[in-house]
Amino acid sequence: MTTPAHGGASARVDDRFPGLAFHGNPLDRRSERRDDAAFLDALFTRADAQTVLIAGDVPALGGGGTPTPFHAVSQARALPCAEVALLGLRESGAPVFATLLADEAIAVEGEKEATVSWDTRRVVVRGRPDIALRDLRSLAAEGVFGPEDTAILAQAKALMHWHARHRFCSNCGAKTRLAAAGWRRECDGCRAQHFPRTDPVAIMLATDGERCLLGRQARFPRGMYSALAGFVESGETIEEAARRELFEEAGVRVSSVAYLASQPWPFPMTLMIGCIARAETRELTIDRTELEDARWFSREEIRAVLEKRHPDGVTAPQPIAIAHHLITAWALHGASA
Repeated sequence: MTTPAHGGASARVDDRFPGLAFHGNPLDRRSERRDDAAFLDALFTRADAQTVLIAGDVPALGGGGTPTPFHAVSQARALPCAEVALLGLRESGAPVFATLLADEAIAVEGEKEATVSWDTRRVVVRGRPDIALRDLRSLAAEGVFGPEDTAILAQAKALMHWHARHRFCSNCGAKTRLAAAGWRRECDGCRAQHFPRTDPVAIMLATDGERCLLGRQARFPRGMYSALAGFVESGETIEEAARRELFEEAGVRVSSVAYLASQPWPFPMTLMIGCIARAETRELTIDRTELEDARWFSREEIRAVLEKRHPDGVTAPQPIAIAHHLITAWALHGASA
């Protein structure tokens, strides 16, 4: 029986936040066995061993007409691979790995359209028309896979993103090598050890009783407003980061800050820490380099936003994002700091 001490199989999707993506990972990470070479070798040879394939920053799906995020390890070995890491074990004991495909395994097809700003070319796995590349955000928004499988995909994407960008030692510049089943990189030049990073982000909904503060960035879809957010800096608590970001971006000072929930957000590898904050000031001074706009919304307005009937066409983030649930918790359930 898997135990909570291993950090995995006791996890369950929190039904307080329906639709929230990337949490509820069921895998037992077995972190205490990551340096056990014999244990890892035995896992690789199991007939039920599976892996998630990551091509660049995108999951590579198998299954043809019925997509699956998992591939048999025995079959994945035939592809050019850059890195392999153990994500964890299922309750059955079956291991699940993450595999980063090597650059030579990927091809770009087509020509970029000159009339649009984004890259319209198609990325494929060479010689494998049965493997489809799909953006993880789209997979989550469309509910292609269940919550647990989507959480495993998020774990794989974030970890492989880190490996792809940390192949050289930040201390001496020498090449690093994978260790600890993919949860450490080591430098033989200076003996430095490097560990996967997770960047904490405070995302907070400031409220003053019957109103809440939302802002929008220029890159947001038209009409969408969201809770404000910012990275927690060194030597700073979550509460201090929430207060600082609200003041810097909108000029609003807040007193108490209450934690609501958190969410792994693999774009690229952050932990969103959701909070409700009590506003002490209401006048807005918007930092236009960070926000295109910010405004206070009444509770009734937010209900209209959530029901997609706001007269100005204002919308909220999708339920896959914790911002949606911060807003919902305040507007419908009375959450407060």
